[in-house]
Amino acid sequence: ELISSLRSKLQILWEERELVLSEARECAERGEELEAMVRDVCKPNEFERYMMFIGDLEKVVSLLLCLSSRLARVQNAMRRIDGNTDAEEKQSLNERHRLLSTQREDAKDLKENLDRRERVVSGILAKYLTDQQLQDYRRFVQVKTSLLIEQKDLEEQIKFFKEQLENLEKSIP
Repeated sequence: ELISSLRSKLQILWEERELVLSEARECAERGEELEAMVRDVCKPNEFERYMMFIGDLEKVVSLLLCLSSRLARVQNAMRRIDGNTDAEEKQSLNERHRLLSTQREDAKDLKENLDRRERVVSGILAKYLTDQQLQDYRRFVQVKTSLLIEQKDLEEQIKFFKEQLENLEKSIP
């Protein structure tokens, strides 16, 4: 029953992932339309700023999500430490935790910098775009970010349930 339940949950997650990927493709199409419009109305250096912001948006959000996920896994491993865990493993986990925490703080600084750059880009676009077009741009940035987060979350859940299923199948003779 448990194996069947895990397989069912995985199937649901795979279907959700397909929906999110479909939404991501639609978002990318909107992004391409927006890019063409921005290229047409902005000066070359302003367009370059816009493109750098959009490219960095995905990189910084993905980096933050990745580091947060890795940090959570290390924290879970640290909670499972008991008297039988050797000192070397404890030290290794502590070092990884410290390193990942530092990296995540650095990534948060990058995100704050990215947020400032977004305000600059918004200011540039406000000179050229109608209120509706500016709203579309802001919605695009928000949806792009949300989809990245949702995609990463689904990937993590799929990975978790696959591991659970594999472990359960191995444990049954």
